[in-house]
Amino acid sequence: MTEGANEGANLLYGVPAIAAFLNITPRQAHHQIEKGGLPTFRIGGVICARKSSLNDWLEAMETAARTTGKS
Repeated sequence: MTEGANEGANLLYGVPAIAAFLNITPRQAHHQIEKGGLPTFRIGGVICARKSSLNDWLEAMETAARTTGKS
């Protein structure tokens, strides 16, 4: 697989795709994005994210919760 094809498979295009990946509602995803809680960026006017960035973010959240004793 070429790097470009891999990047396309890593891209979540739009809030509904991001929400589905995280198993939350689009409204919940949009709220998290607005408050700066999710690593996202825009392509044109569309909010996008990388699956790999979201997985890294989830791992960091999990590690922080373990460190502070909150789960």
